Amino acid sequence: MASDNGGPWGGGGGNRGGSGGNDDGRGGGRRPGDGPDGPQIPEIDELMKKGQERLRVLMGGGGDSRRRSGGGGGDGGSGLPKIGRGGIALGVLALIAAWLFASFYRVDTSEQSVELLFGKRYKVGQEGLNFAPWPVVTKEIYPVTRENTIDIGTGLDAGLMLTGDENIVDIDFQVVWNIGNIENFVFNVAEPVDTITAVSESAMREIIGRSNLAPILNRDRAAIAQELEELIQSTLDSYQSGVNIVRVNFDRADPPREVIDSFREVQAAEQTRDTLEKQADAYANRVIAGARGEAAQMLEEAEAYRAQVVNEAEGEAARFIAVYDEYAKAEEVTRKRLYLETLQRVLAGVDKVIIDDGAGGSQGVVPYLPLNELRRSDTGTTNTGGSN
Repeated sequence: MASDNGGPWGGGGGNRGGSGGNDDGRGGGRRPGDGPDGPQIPEIDELMKKGQERLRVLMGGGGDSRRRSGGGGGDGGSGLPKIGRGGIALGVLALIAAWLFASFYRVDTSEQSVELLFGKRYKVGQEGLNFAPWPVVTKEIYPVTRENTIDIGTGLDAGLMLTGDENIVDIDFQVVWNIGNIENFVFNVAEPVDTITAVSESAMREIIGRSNLAPILNRDRAAIAQELEELIQSTLDSYQSGVNIVRVNFDRADPPREVIDSFREVQAAEQTRDTLEKQADAYANRVIAGARGEAAQMLEEAEAYRAQVVNEAEGEAARFIAVYDEYAKAEEVTRKRLYLETLQRVLAGVDKVIIDDGAGGSQGVVPYLPLNELRRSDTGTTNTGGSN
């Protein structure tokens, strides 16, 4: 073993490595970086260079150092460079910075996070800056306020459903949802999109299965959409899925494409039938109302005629009884009065002149012919004949 006469830093060791006085660049008893006034703190660039060089050595690139040292024995015989305190501190700081970067995270107002301790439920992160010491605690961040949409019935035969009156209807609808409970959503549902799709389609088939075709196509879409939203939400709540249904958009409800033309013709015929039925009902109501009015009028007239006849009969009966009473009291006077009243009624409309034989026979009264009355009668007859 060669003697070391160069002091603790290997100065003067001319037979080490064959360099003639320097051992691996450390000759003269001064460390690298020592100035004329004593030791100096190495600069950042120098530390970075040293760190890169040591990294290359650790990765297997130390051949140049061994060649510079001559491959001899002594301090440079092992071929492994010495790492200074600055490099170790820099590495430690880098590791700490990387660990802090992986452990701290931020949650926005529209998000929520779930922290997992060794893959199991730990806690829910709060809004703002959170700390989850990695790798013991990991986090998953979800946008809870973002509205997600699922379209159902857009594929081939995907929206064909059977109605309660045994018809087939092709339905397209859209389910809009977001996350209501982050813990239930993460830990209770494995495939949320598939689960919501299956629940929504099942709920729609249930509602369509107890409804008739005509209301589905015409007036009940809003009611079906409201009922569908409530049914989907209640089913997902029973699963504790943490999903909140925002709304359901009922986009389309039509007959199948193969029969849509025939169905439209049937719909047009049904509308025509309804129109004709309404017109017939209006005519029937109008005729029935007129007939009922006429019947009521006839009944009123008959009632009035009955009352008139009854009253007249009662009056005649009362008059006859009164006359009979008077006749019973004075038969001759009553008989003569009745005779005169009867002649008055009979001869009231007859144009005659009655002359008493006793009054005019002895006096030589000569009957005369009323020419004015005869002319009036001839004129009336002529006018009547002309009109005919």
